[in-house]
Amino acid sequence: MTLLIIDVGSSSVRTLLFNEDMSLIENATVSRSHDFQTDNNGSAVADAHHLQGLVEACIDDILTHPSAKNIRAVGMATFVGNWVGLDAQNSPITPVMTYADTRSRDDVAMLRSQLDGDTDAYHQATGCMLHTAYLPAQYHYFQRTQPDLAKRVHTVTDMGGYLYRQWFGQDIPISTTVAGWTGLLHTTQLDWHEGYIRQFGCDALLDCLPSLVNYDTVQEGLTDTYANRWTSLRDVPFFLALGDGAVANVGSGAVDPQHMALTIGTTSALRIAKQIERVPDGLWRYLVCDGMPLVGGATSEGGNVYQWVVEELGLEADNLESALAQRTPDHHGLTVLPLLAGERSPGWHPDASGTIHGIRRNTSKLDILQAQLEAVAIRLSLIADLLKEGDITIMAGGGALQSSPAWMQMIANAFNAPIQSLAEPEITARGVALMLRHRLDGLALDAFPPNIQMTVSPNPDHVLHFQSARARQIDLYRRLYDQDH
Repeated sequence: MTLLIIDVGSSSVRTLLFNEDMSLIENATVSRSHDFQTDNNGSAVADAHHLQGLVEACIDDILTHPSAKNIRAVGMATFVGNWVGLDAQNSPITPVMTYADTRSRDDVAMLRSQLDGDTDAYHQATGCMLHTAYLPAQYHYFQRTQPDLAKRVHTVTDMGGYLYRQWFGQDIPISTTVAGWTGLLHTTQLDWHEGYIRQFGCDALLDCLPSLVNYDTVQEGLTDTYANRWTSLRDVPFFLALGDGAVANVGSGAVDPQHMALTIGTTSALRIAKQIERVPDGLWRYLVCDGMPLVGGATSEGGNVYQWVVEELGLEADNLESALAQRTPDHHGLTVLPLLAGERSPGWHPDASGTIHGIRRNTSKLDILQAQLEAVAIRLSLIADLLKEGDITIMAGGGALQSSPAWMQMIANAFNAPIQSLAEPEITARGVALMLRHRLDGLALDAFPPNIQMTVSPNPDHVLHFQSARARQIDLYRRLYDQDH
């Protein structure tokens, strides 16, 4: 029995094959890289046709693997949130809008005014903050700046829904899991929140949004074009797309209130699967699946910060890991807000951007890299403090983090808590595979615990350095943003 998993991430598209033991099959990963299209105004979009081509090429290649002859089901994870506007023929007429697009900064303020200052009621109802990362502000910006194009939009869907519409030739619902990342899901009724859609002046959305179902609603019957192209998938069920953050928790083994998942890939997040009465300020509540809430916070900074520093400053990557591991924390004297792609948790300021304070003539490139990575760790520690209740085990994974033990140590120091470093190379795809088995066979989501590579404990002396750096970072943020937020 083989499961085919499609993972549409922020920086790459992958197809992977898992066996019945929830293990990645040897040499059964195909990957294609991509980047969001960005500019200095805050745009961060993708091209739907381009992503479609990458995904389909990855499927073509993975189906040549010997284990692909007996695929039982197909699952998908996508970066969330995202949305794309389609015409009546299901062709994209807008770019794929992403969580990282911050052009709707002014629209956040406009929508706040529509709520007469009662943003908490919206937060509790949808689980989301009013922010540029979500559909209400982004659609309001789109409708305001491109009204003629907005009138041509027939359907607003997610990237997974777009792909399935191409492959199956019909209207496709989206999962409540993905809808939880839009900022328009009524989290108790599990339906679109018509009241807020109308209150925000986005009435046109009511006729454009797909129907909502649980992720286990399957699609079967590829169009002739794709059935002939992927003959081994002709009669295979395709499960609806899931949010990458939700399945990363499952793949990390964090499916109960005693386990917190930390993932750092292109971006970062901390999440716990648990029931709560109120969503804490600064955090969100999404869904793993119907009946399984996910509470946490995400940042738009992560591996993209490392990549930016290395590429823009021209650092040689060969010896960076050993150099970082030997350095004293905070010795550089820099105070950094690593908000290169804007801010989400915990402050959600729509105008926040990256800042480096304290540069002197002797500041080196390595100082800047170290300070940026430590700053990401500190930002995540602020979220961790909002989530911690009692004795919680932190399960840490994600490509950017797993490739840097030095960064893992920084995070343990910033959290002042031990970190379980996962040995699983593809926690998002693994989570999708577990979700499929949960639906197909009734398999418990924790039936196959992840392998642990090592436990990283905080260094008491280094913890003190991080506490000092954290106090400076909080003070810098307050000076820049708190007075007008």
